[in-house]
Formats: sequence, structure tokens, C-alpha cells
Amino acid sequence: MGAQQGDSIFEKATKAYNEGDFSNAVALYHKILEGGEHSAALYFNMGNAYYKLNEIPESIYYFEKSLLLNPNDEEVKQNLSYAQNMTLDAIDTLPQTSLSRFYKNITNRFSFEGWAYLSILFLTLFVVLYIAFYYFEHSSRKRWAFITSLLFLILCVVSVVFAFVAQRDYNSDNPAIIFADEIQISAEPNENSQEVFILHAGTKVNVLDQLNAWYRIRLTDGKTGWIPSEALKLLKNF
Repeated sequence: MGAQQGDSIFEKATKAYNEGDFSNAVALYHKILEGGEHSAALYFNMGNAYYKLNEIPESIYYFEKSLLLNPNDEEVKQNLSYAQNMTLDAIDTLPQTSLSRFYKNITNRFSFEGWAYLSILFLTLFVVLYIAFYYFEHSSRKRWAFITSLLFLILCVVSVVFAFVAQRDYNSDNPAIIFADEIQISAEPNENSQEVFILHAGTKVNVLDQLNAWYRIRLTDGKTGWIPSEALKLLKNF
């Protein structure tokens, strides 16, 4: 699908949404996805349309996909919280140390690509100022250029480290949304296994492993178990 055609369909979908025809809007948004195009804005609109249709798991799914592409969008976070309030499962989060929270707050400000672009910017500024250091004649300007260039070099190194950390965290996380209305989580990957807990539609989990048609999942409170693969949808299947 060409960019112009995709934009045209997006405009039609937005018009349908504004007119209250949410089912048609969803169908048009899916047509854009089928054409190989996707964006944070598209997933956000799909989440809103599904929310209006009271299809909460789908709404949460697309809000979460939008945040994967644009993790700092406060409007998406707010709408996601509205949708999550309509789910049945209330799962606690394991406590984090102050250092861990600080580290997460810093690294989550940008995606790993964002940190990589930032490191390139700092490296460019370092090179420019280091060259200027050689061309400046006054000692005060040379000192200023040298010190500032070193500062940008340090920022470049820090950004590279954060880019690797952010990429490692992204690759180690495999989130998914439960779509089954109610599903038994088993101790082992088979139908005869002991039940360890129950989950409901809209709950977010992290997939740790796969065995045949079963996924091993972990909740934010640390609980783990096995679930049939058809009961959930992976979020990173772009």
C-alpha cells in the first residue's frame, strides 16, 4: 500500500470514528495494517475505537502497542489506565529499590534508538568543539571549547551505554495480552496439570518461554505458570 493511499484510508477511518461509526473505523485501521503500515498514532486510534466498542482486551492491546513505539505519550498512558480499570485482575507489582526506579526512569525516557540518535548528536558536538579548540586563538575560548567538548564526549558515552541497556531490556521483555475471557494458568504445559491461578481478558503478562502450543508466563507480582498460546496475543508482533 502506498503512503498516499494509507493516508487516505486513515482520514476515512478518523472521519468514521468522529461520526461514531467505530466498527467501520476499526475495519479501516486494520486495512492500513494489512497494507504493511503501522505507527504509534494508528495503534492509539485503534485502541480508542475498540474502547468505544467496549472491547477492552483489544483496546488495551493496541494502547500497549502504541506505547512500545512511543513510550512517553501521556495521553496513551491515560487512556490505557481507563481501559485497565475495566479488567477483572488486580495484580500487584514487585517492590523496586530507589536505585532501580531511578535507573528505569532514566533509561525509559527514550527507546534504544532514541538513545543511539542522542549519542550521535553528542559525538557530533564533541567533534565540532574539539576542532574549534584548535582554531580558537584566545586561551579562554580554547579552554571553554576543550572542557565543553569533553562534556559532550562523556554524554555520548553515557548515551551509548543507555542505548545498550534499553535494547537489552527491550529484547528481554516479551509482553502479551490475555484475550480469553477466563483462563486457567497451569503449573505444567499440559491440560491435566494443576491449576496455579486464574487470569481474565485484558491482563498483561510477560512470556518467558514456549513449549509446543504453550507459553510460560510471568506476572508483575512474580507469579509464573503455563497458558495455551491461543489465549493471548504477543505485543511485539509488528
